[in-house]
Amino acid sequence: MAETIFVLNGPNLNLLGKRQPHIYGAETLEDVKVLCEDACLPGFEIRFVQSNHEGDLVDLIHRARQEACGIVINPAAYSHTSVAILDALMAFDGPVLEVHISQVHKREPFRHHSYVSHRADGVVMGFGTQGYAAAVRHMCQLVSGT
Repeated sequence: MAETIFVLNGPNLNLLGKRQPHIYGAETLEDVKVLCEDACLPGFEIRFVQSNHEGDLVDLIHRARQEACGIVINPAAYSHTSVAILDALMAFDGPVLEVHISQVHKREPFRHHSYVSHRADGVVMGFGTQGYAAAVRHMCQLVSGT
């Protein structure tokens, strides 16, 4: 049976390809899902979910405690506001990788701080949607020990 990596996406990422393409690119969230599936090493699969609701993301992180070997998360705006997501991630024993499509440090000052980064084992930012593929590949390597 394949090991499962949760790929969690926060608010407004359902609008990828339509919302601010000069920042986030033209790829859709479905394109990102395919990118993540293609990046999985043999023996791994992803569970790809997007929610605009903080509590839903917390529930998914709780579920990951039983079902996932690792979490790749783009918390989007919740990066800068959600202690609840940080607390849920702190209760997860496996590796956590944080992804941001844009280079947040070149954006508004409020985006420079991420609560999630306090728990993340690594952060990928500024590589566009390709950052997801890099994070998924690295997660597979972290979990498999290769």
